[in-house]
Amino acid sequence: MERRVRDATCRVYGRTGWSGFSIEAVAREAGVGKASIYLRWTDRKNLLVDSLVTTLATVADVDTGSLREDLRLIVTHHLRYYFGDLKEAAFRMATEASLTPELRETWDTWRESQALAARATVRRGIQRGDVPADVSVTLVLDTLLGGALMHALVTPQAMDGADIEELAASMVDFVLAAAHA
Repeated sequence: MERRVRDATCRVYGRTGWSGFSIEAVAREAGVGKASIYLRWTDRKNLLVDSLVTTLATVADVDTGSLREDLRLIVTHHLRYYFGDLKEAAFRMATEASLTPELRETWDTWRESQALAARATVRRGIQRGDVPADVSVTLVLDTLLGGALMHALVTPQAMDGADIEELAASMVDFVLAAAHA
């Protein structure tokens, strides 16, 4: 039931944003009673934040021993939620959460933790010698994750579901080749 409510929460938020988001709408979408939701979440903010963080995007501090593989996993993860069933919530979260006073602090804390995890991944790759020591961690991540976001924003609907793993690998190979140039 929790998974169904979290997914419904993301769908409702993706369609309506914070201003139209309500526990009543989530209960209808999930096919559960409001009381069931209130037993687990105290209010709409807690429900939304828990659902977004749990369901959409958490970059683990990955360390496979290869920067290429680590970055491929991170980019694949982002592409999956940008092209997945809950993509509207992912886009809305990326654009609206920092502008919504009720969500801003939580969003900023979560975003910072994600950035630190991704940066640690690249720094380990530098320490292992996977890329030159003078490579810009910020530029590597901005290029890859910004590229993933832009690809999702401009890709025609007919291309949804293309081989995400292949796309992620191509993006990572391109950026790493540039880092070695």
